[in-house]
Amino acid sequence: MAAGGDTIALVHSSMDSSNKTLLKSEALYKYVLDTSVLPHEPECMRDLRLVTDKHAWGFMQSSPDEAQLLRMLIKLIGARNTLEVGVFTGYSLLATAMALPDDGKVIAFDINRDYYNIGRPFIERAGVAGKVDFREGPALENLDALLADEANLGAFDFAFVDADKPNYVRYHEQLLRLVHVGGIIVYDNTLWCGTVAMPPETPMSDLDKRFSAAIRDLNVRLSADDRVEVCQLAIADGVTICRRLV
Repeated sequence: MAAGGDTIALVHSSMDSSNKTLLKSEALYKYVLDTSVLPHEPECMRDLRLVTDKHAWGFMQSSPDEAQLLRMLIKLIGARNTLEVGVFTGYSLLATAMALPDDGKVIAFDINRDYYNIGRPFIERAGVAGKVDFREGPALENLDALLADEANLGAFDFAFVDADKPNYVRYHEQLLRLVHVGGIIVYDNTLWCGTVAMPPETPMSDLDKRFSAAIRDLNVRLSADDRVEVCQLAIADGVTICRRLV
């Protein structure tokens, strides 16, 4: 909170890929990155991340340790068919595509193709463009289109969601029908810069108030949802992993 109780404009505005963490010690986070993350980050991913850091909305991209987690999860479960809801410039999308086997596919949705086009050359340079099926438009509509084909029900192994927070609950219902039992759904920003634990009267921008409230609602619903097993991690801006049970 700013001195004198002034409202903070956009709690993520000072973040980029070098400090997107909820750890209290930036030195500790730098240690984690320098020791275990950045030495294993593919060059094409690093280059896209650094380009995106310069973008006015660069704070929206996934952090490198989060991308490393996504790659590990995809490999652990042997995912071949995946979904990504919210793409931005495609850093997490590139991480997914690189983790998938040669016959893997990721269907990715975003309302803004221009942002995706920033990352497209890096996806091509990595040699994984053939795994990426980018579809422009609202994710709710695109997911409904998938659901209209019965062949897609339970056809996906993994999904990553980093889009408009007020619709996370609706995405969850759609994705539970698309991801098979035992599959994984990962939600980003589920701690929203720590605001989920702040008192309701805490001064925040209108956007942060709306998104923080939406995330708190999601967290309560996921915790009570007996269709999934939930693990919430304090990585990046909060990551929640859901494994479909039924």
